[in-house]
Amino acid sequence: MDSNIKTPTRYAFIDVQNTETTVSQLLGFVIDWQKMYQYLKKEWNCEKIFFYSGIAEGDDDKANEYLQLKKLGYEMQPKIYKIYKNPDKLIKIICSKCSNQIDYTINGGVRWKSNCDAELSVDATNLAKEGLEFIIFTGDGDFEYVIRNAIEKGVKVYVVSSPKKIRTSARYYISRFSTKLRDLIAEKKDSVIFLDINDWKMKIKKDI
Repeated sequence: MDSNIKTPTRYAFIDVQNTETTVSQLLGFVIDWQKMYQYLKKEWNCEKIFFYSGIAEGDDDKANEYLQLKKLGYEMQPKIYKIYKNPDKLIKIICSKCSNQIDYTINGGVRWKSNCDAELSVDATNLAKEGLEFIIFTGDGDFEYVIRNAIEKGVKVYVVSSPKKIRTSARYYISRFSTKLRDLIAEKKDSVIFLDINDWKMKIKKDI
């Protein structure tokens, strides 16, 4: 290797919820975040690795896990997530025997959300400058604008996700990688490079 070749400064930005869901739903493994850190440091020479994730208030186990990751070297950006009650649905059923109308309520359940998009976007925008390289872990098309902004400032961007699709029926399938990002990579192929996270599986998966 030519010792005169300068390694570019690299920053990694991890959309944790999106990335964890992608590998668990589509690829069938769990990420070991300590292994991920070591891989990004040793193999990619990342100067900083930003970790964006939600955490439930009072979740001491997760808080302790994140504290250990911070000690390891991650730039931690945890955010308390909120729980939302989905609206119940009222359906009307006509009794086949007596023809009376019966109102039946379906419980909509709850969903939780911790949107760290703003934090990731602000950090990436503030750090972007000529000659840097970003490694962004996400399949979320909402980051298209952030990536465009970065490459306009001279940043080379690697997008880490999975292109895999799982067919759920004759007409439908599950995909965790947005069309917006697919189109952007095709358009800006010299500046935006796709990396399949499944290729890293043996380096980053948790031993269970």
